[in-house]
Amino acid sequence: MEGAAVAGGFELALACDLITAAYTAFFALPEVARGLVAAEGGAIRLPYHVAMEMLLTAAPLPAPDAARYGLVNQLTCEGEALQAALALADSVQAHSRDAVLVTKQIVQDTRGFDDHTAYTVQDPLSTPVFATAAAAEGAHAFTETAAAIRSPGTRSAEVSGN
Repeated sequence: MEGAAVAGGFELALACDLITAAYTAFFALPEVARGLVAAEGGAIRLPYHVAMEMLLTAAPLPAPDAARYGLVNQLTCEGEALQAALALADSVQAHSRDAVLVTKQIVQDTRGFDDHTAYTVQDPLSTPVFATAAAAEGAHAFTETAAAIRSPGTRSAEVSGN
Protein backbone atom coordinates (compact mmCIF):
# COMPACT_ATOMS: atom_id res chain seq x y z
CA MET A 1 0.00 0.00 0.00
CA GLU A 2 1.52 3.23 -1.22
CA GLY A 3 -0.35 6.52 -1.15
CA ALA A 4 -3.99 6.48 -0.09
CA ALA A 5 -6.63 3.79 0.32
CA VAL A 6 -9.86 5.74 0.44
CA ALA A 7 -13.41 4.36 0.61
CA GLY A 8 -13.52 1.24 -1.60
CA GLY A 9 -9.71 1.12 -1.59
CA PHE A 10 -9.74 0.74 2.17
CA GLU A 11 -12.28 -2.05 1.98
CA LEU A 12 -10.09 -3.81 -0.60
CA ALA A 13 -7.11 -3.50 1.73
CA LEU A 14 -9.14 -4.94 4.60
CA ALA A 15 -9.93 -7.97 2.43
CA CYS A 16 -6.20 -8.83 2.39
CA ASP A 17 -4.83 -11.28 4.93
CA LEU A 18 -1.59 -9.33 5.36
CA ILE A 19 -1.03 -5.65 4.61
CA THR A 20 2.28 -3.89 3.98
CA ALA A 21 2.17 -0.10 3.80
CA ALA A 22 4.57 2.79 3.43
CA TYR A 23 4.87 5.01 6.51
CA THR A 24 3.44 7.84 4.41
CA ALA A 25 0.31 5.93 3.34
CA PHE A 26 -3.08 6.63 4.85
CA PHE A 27 -6.55 5.10 4.96
CA ALA A 28 -9.88 6.94 4.91
CA LEU A 29 -13.59 6.17 5.00
CA PRO A 30 -15.41 9.31 3.80
CA GLU A 31 -18.74 7.61 3.09
CA VAL A 32 -20.73 9.32 5.88
CA ALA A 33 -19.48 12.74 4.74
CA ARG A 34 -21.02 11.94 1.35
CA GLY A 35 -24.34 10.72 2.76
CA LEU A 36 -23.44 7.03 2.49
CA VAL A 37 -22.52 4.29 4.96
CA ALA A 38 -19.40 2.16 5.13
CA ALA A 39 -19.74 -1.26 3.56
CA GLU A 40 -17.64 -4.34 2.85
CA GLY A 41 -16.18 -4.49 6.36
CA GLY A 42 -14.89 -0.93 6.49
CA ALA A 43 -16.08 -0.45 10.06
CA ILE A 44 -15.85 -4.01 11.34
CA ARG A 45 -12.09 -4.54 11.71
CA LEU A 46 -11.44 -1.16 13.31
CA PRO A 47 -11.47 -0.67 17.06
CA TYR A 48 -14.76 0.94 18.09
CA HIS A 49 -13.45 4.43 18.84
CA VAL A 50 -11.30 4.51 15.68
CA ALA A 51 -14.22 3.38 13.50
CA MET A 52 -16.43 6.08 14.98
CA GLU A 53 -13.87 8.82 14.41
CA MET A 54 -12.95 7.73 10.88
CA LEU A 55 -16.53 7.19 9.78
CA LEU A 56 -18.13 10.21 11.42
CA THR A 57 -15.39 12.77 10.71
CA ALA A 58 -13.89 11.33 7.48
CA ALA A 59 -10.48 11.93 9.11
CA PRO A 60 -7.69 9.90 7.46
CA LEU A 61 -5.88 7.21 9.44
CA PRO A 62 -2.09 7.38 8.90
CA ALA A 63 -0.38 4.03 8.25
CA PRO A 64 1.55 4.06 11.57
CA ASP A 65 -1.78 4.36 13.43
CA ALA A 66 -3.27 1.62 11.26
CA ALA A 67 -0.33 -0.60 12.23
CA ARG A 68 -0.88 0.20 15.91
CA TYR A 69 -4.50 -0.95 15.57
CA GLY A 70 -3.46 -4.17 13.81
CA LEU A 71 -4.68 -3.20 10.35
CA VAL A 72 -1.19 -3.12 8.85
CA ASN A 73 1.34 -5.87 9.44
CA GLN A 74 4.44 -4.15 8.17
CA LEU A 75 5.54 -0.55 7.55
CA THR A 76 8.16 0.39 4.99
CA CYS A 77 9.84 3.45 3.59
CA GLU A 78 8.04 5.15 0.72
CA GLY A 79 8.44 3.23 -2.53
CA GLU A 80 9.34 -0.06 -0.81
CA ALA A 81 5.89 -1.42 0.09
CA LEU A 82 5.50 -3.59 -3.02
CA GLN A 83 8.88 -5.30 -2.57
CA ALA A 84 8.17 -5.89 1.13
CA ALA A 85 4.71 -7.29 0.32
CA LEU A 86 6.18 -9.68 -2.26
CA ALA A 87 8.82 -10.84 0.23
CA LEU A 88 6.09 -11.41 2.83
CA ALA A 89 4.05 -13.39 0.28
CA ASP A 90 7.11 -15.48 -0.60
CA SER A 91 7.68 -16.34 3.06
CA VAL A 92 4.07 -17.53 3.41
CA GLN A 93 4.18 -19.40 0.10
CA ALA A 94 7.20 -21.39 1.28
CA HIS A 95 5.03 -23.23 3.82
CA SER A 96 2.73 -26.22 3.35
CA ARG A 97 -0.32 -25.18 1.35
CA ASP A 98 -2.65 -27.26 3.54
CA ALA A 99 -1.27 -25.75 6.74
CA VAL A 100 -1.54 -22.19 5.38
CA LEU A 101 -5.11 -22.60 4.11
CA VAL A 102 -6.38 -24.32 7.25
CA THR A 103 -4.61 -21.81 9.51
CA LYS A 104 -6.25 -18.93 7.62
CA GLN A 105 -9.63 -20.65 7.98
CA ILE A 106 -9.09 -21.23 11.71
CA VAL A 107 -8.14 -17.59 12.31
CA GLN A 108 -11.17 -16.37 10.35
CA ASP A 109 -13.65 -18.88 11.82
CA THR A 110 -12.64 -18.43 15.48
CA ARG A 111 -12.60 -14.62 15.59
CA GLY A 112 -14.79 -13.23 18.32
CA PHE A 113 -15.45 -16.52 20.12
CA ASP A 114 -14.52 -17.32 23.70
CA ASP A 115 -11.64 -19.81 24.07
CA HIS A 116 -13.83 -22.87 24.65
CA THR A 117 -15.96 -22.22 21.55
CA ALA A 118 -12.90 -21.35 19.47
CA TYR A 119 -11.31 -24.70 20.36
CA THR A 120 -14.45 -26.58 19.33
CA VAL A 121 -14.35 -24.76 15.97
CA GLN A 122 -10.60 -25.20 15.52
CA ASP A 123 -10.17 -28.89 16.32
CA PRO A 124 -12.19 -30.39 13.44
CA LEU A 125 -10.39 -28.07 11.03
CA SER A 126 -6.86 -28.72 12.29
CA THR A 127 -6.97 -32.45 13.02
CA PRO A 128 -6.93 -33.63 9.36
CA VAL A 129 -3.82 -31.57 8.66
CA PHE A 130 -1.85 -33.61 11.20
CA ALA A 131 -2.37 -36.70 9.00
CA THR A 132 -0.70 -35.15 5.92
CA ALA A 133 2.81 -35.97 4.69
CA ALA A 134 3.82 -32.31 5.09
CA ALA A 135 2.86 -32.44 8.77
CA ALA A 136 4.93 -35.56 9.31
CA GLU A 137 7.92 -33.92 7.61
CA GLY A 138 7.41 -30.78 9.70
CA ALA A 139 7.29 -32.75 12.94
CA HIS A 140 10.47 -34.61 11.97
CA ALA A 141 12.26 -31.33 11.17
CA PHE A 142 11.07 -29.83 14.47
CA THR A 143 12.40 -32.84 16.39
CA GLU A 144 15.78 -32.57 14.68
CA THR A 145 16.00 -28.84 15.37
CA ALA A 146 15.04 -29.33 19.02
CA ALA A 147 17.70 -32.04 19.38
CA ALA A 148 20.31 -29.71 17.89
CA ILE A 149 19.41 -26.97 20.34
CA ARG A 150 19.85 -29.39 23.25
CA SER A 151 23.19 -30.58 21.82
CA PRO A 152 25.15 -27.40 20.99
CA GLY A 153 28.00 -29.40 19.42
CA THR A 154 25.77 -30.66 16.58
CA ARG A 155 26.60 -29.18 13.22
CA SER A 156 23.84 -27.57 11.19
CA ALA A 157 24.47 -29.99 8.27
CA GLU A 158 23.68 -32.88 10.58
CA VAL A 159 20.50 -31.20 11.74
CA SER A 160 19.20 -30.55 8.22
CA GLY A 161 20.00 -34.10 7.11
CA ASN A 162 22.74 -33.03 4.63
